[in-house]
Amino acid sequence: MRNLQQHLINSRTCVALMFLAVLSAICVLAPLSRATAPSITVSVVNNSQKAVSHLYLASAGSDNWTGDQLSGAVDAGANQSVSVTWSESTVQLIAEDEDGCFLKTTIDNSGSPSWTITNSTTRDCGY
Repeated sequence: MRNLQQHLINSRTCVALMFLAVLSAICVLAPLSRATAPSITVSVVNNSQKAVSHLYLASAGSDNWTGDQLSGAVDAGANQSVSVTWSESTVQLIAEDEDGCFLKTTIDNSGSPSWTITNSTTRDCGY
């Protein structure tokens, strides 16, 4: 009889410990599942004489670019707001103009940043 009582106490303790372990795991992991990269809206202002046909994102100092972020070209004298999601504190923006030249800048991943492209913005045309 004593062995049966001891077995019941041990099994109840085991079930209670398992329940506490699962509950603890849920409490720790639940907030992590909601953690997402911040989303910001970047205003791209094109004050140059060339249309910007593509906009890419990359980690600062990296050449691993995302896909095109523009819904259409940003014509000379126009602007376009782009909503981007990025998990790092800074993000590199790479624009490609109508001549296939690349323009770059790095912005903070907070607030509502703006990038104004002008005729004096450095262009990398590969030559």
